[in-house]
Amino acid sequence: MTPAGVDSWYHEKESAWLYRQVAAAETDPAKSALFLKLAAAAEEQAAKWQLAAERNQRGAPERHFMPSFRARIVARLLARFDPRSLRPILAAMKLRGLSIYSAPLAVAGHAMPTSLAQVGARHRSAIGGGLRAAVFGVNDGLISNVSLVLGVAGAGAATGYVLTAGVAGLLAGALSMAAGEYVSVRTQREMYEYQIALEREELAEYPEEEAEELALIYQARGVDLAQARDVSRALLTSPEAALDVLAREELGLNPDDLGSPWQAAGSSFVAFALGAAVPLVPFLAGPGGERATLIAVAVTLVGLFAVGLGLSLFTGRDALRSALRMVLIGGGAGAVSYLVGHAVGVAIG
Repeated sequence: MTPAGVDSWYHEKESAWLYRQVAAAETDPAKSALFLKLAAAAEEQAAKWQLAAERNQRGAPERHFMPSFRARIVARLLARFDPRSLRPILAAMKLRGLSIYSAPLAVAGHAMPTSLAQVGARHRSAIGGGLRAAVFGVNDGLISNVSLVLGVAGAGAATGYVLTAGVAGLLAGALSMAAGEYVSVRTQREMYEYQIALEREELAEYPEEEAEELALIYQARGVDLAQARDVSRALLTSPEAALDVLAREELGLNPDDLGSPWQAAGSSFVAFALGAAVPLVPFLAGPGGERATLIAVAVTLVGLFAVGLGLSLFTGRDALRSALRMVLIGGGAGAVSYLVGHAVGVAIG
């Protein structure tokens, strides 16, 4: 068996083993049955790779499978947590059928997709996700920097030192957020691109098997298997469209929206910086001293109130209660920082 064949054989065997672990952990009979069928399909693929090796190399010994250390860790996690909560980890192991956790089972009146435009529509991101991230970024910048500014002001530092600390906090926090977001989204995108590339190779090699796996996913959602097979085969007639369908339905990904690391980093930087700049404005525009500190507290509390209102749009909670909660949390953090700074200032004279 060639090195590529060995890798493919091992991948299918490990996938089959993990599918059975997921099936054992899954409490929903329909979902459990889906993963057992996917395990059987992976075993068939592994058998084909083994048969190809025996044809190419007469007398090639039968290989024995042993799950990797990483796969055994995932199996232990499955014994403690439900598969839905482990979906990102299972996706990293290149398991399919995980889109079943991102959509409800089919019910009466819910039509099967009959075109690419209808497939995986639930996976498409909306502006709400970016807006929510922006609100949280502003909130992080606001609370962290007002705590820093009040801590330094509480120590009795001059306005210039307060501004220096505030600007340093703004830049350090914004750059840290941007760097972390870039690495996170870049890593995630590379993982998704690798999964889609594997799907492209398998689609070219085993189109019928891929259509069957897609049909099994639809069946697990409550669709008649014969109808699911007809629809899946029709959807896979075009190679590019087929790859798009499989990425959405088997991997739960939208190939058109894998995330931009630079965009994520830039938006995180700007959102954090905007929030962190709020408590600095009074020190830049005013005379400084205690008056600037009081104004900074006032504008920060107004900003926290606005952030709380914004968060209520995503949580569905009462807007006023959400806003007051943010005022209490952020105000409490600022008060503690001011008192600690004051105590330090008194201690060092």
